[in-house]
Amino acid sequence: MKITFPHMGNVYVVGKILLDELGAEYIVPPFNNKKALEIGTKYAPESACLPLKINLGNYIQAYEQGADTILMVGGCGPCRFGYYGALEKEILNDAGFNMDIIILEMPNGNLKEFLNRVKRLAGGFDIHKIFRAIRNTTRIAKQVDELEKLTFKIRPREIVKGSTDRIYKAFQEDMREARGYDQARKLVEDTRRELLSLEIDRSFKPLKVGIVGEIYTTIDSYTSFYLDSKLGNMGIEVERPVTISNWIIDHIIKSALHLPRDLRYVEAAAPYLGKMIGGHAQETIGNAVLFAKDGYDGVVQVYPLTCMPEIVAQSILPAISRDFDIPVLTLIIDEMTGEAGYLTRIEAFTDLLEKRRERTTIEENRVLSRS
Repeated sequence: MKITFPHMGNVYVVGKILLDELGAEYIVPPFNNKKALEIGTKYAPESACLPLKINLGNYIQAYEQGADTILMVGGCGPCRFGYYGALEKEILNDAGFNMDIIILEMPNGNLKEFLNRVKRLAGGFDIHKIFRAIRNTTRIAKQVDELEKLTFKIRPREIVKGSTDRIYKAFQEDMREARGYDQARKLVEDTRRELLSLEIDRSFKPLKVGIVGEIYTTIDSYTSFYLDSKLGNMGIEVERPVTISNWIIDHIIKSALHLPRDLRYVEAAAPYLGKMIGGHAQETIGNAVLFAKDGYDGVVQVYPLTCMPEIVAQSILPAISRDFDIPVLTLIIDEMTGEAGYLTRIEAFTDLLEKRRERTTIEENRVLSRS
């Protein structure tokens, strides 16, 4: 059995370390690329959302390298991700790619069923090995997310532009070759030190923008045309509350063990969206409110065309923008999205935020001069 898994930002790190710790054989597909998208678009239904198309491209590229089994996580609620596994298996089989799929999810909170699926990956039921693998996988997911957050802070402040991108890209490439938790952890630590050694402008106060939306398009830089990097290089500090480690810890581990979860976004969203309607719509609304209350300069919503939960969220965001006086930009992405037009919208939004800050500063100075 040679296992592969889909790309979604740094999810490949989590997948490979889990399989390293379990002693399973695997193939990391090429990073998301134009060819993968073309392949997935060829075989997927036209109305399918962009993540499904890229995932299919990932699987087929890995299949061509010898993979025969797919590892993916499951979903729940009224979001099409919940049936990705069954749909993708049918599409692949119909196209002549005979691949099995193992879905890691908590069926109705059933920890035993989850462990049985991990057992299949591990080739046996060594409970200590399985729990060690889950523990180390969760640790590396947290560490990689923290490293990425560090790039969000350093990028807009760096003196030599492009330094953060260069270091972080090298980290992602080197992580493909790392084996096991210890090597991965060392690589994270070495990269963190390298980032912290960069010369930065400590007096610079960047604009702050919160990124919300559907999890795949917010986390996967290729899919969003490297939105976080582009904003950072424009001198904007970004924050993205939906992360891989948060998904693992809150939606898998704490949910299975019935532990308290961080649900501040639920309370914040309540006046606008009081129920979970699937996907990350409630997080989108709640986090947009939290960003506004925390004094952020703007919010960017990103989601793939036809994503139903985010379409609902998009219809609510103008009310939040009005109530909290915070600009909101919505970016909708599919395989036909052109980078030039996409970048133009981001630049225009950035100009709006800068002029808004200038106007606010002038007004504040006038008030101070009168007092």
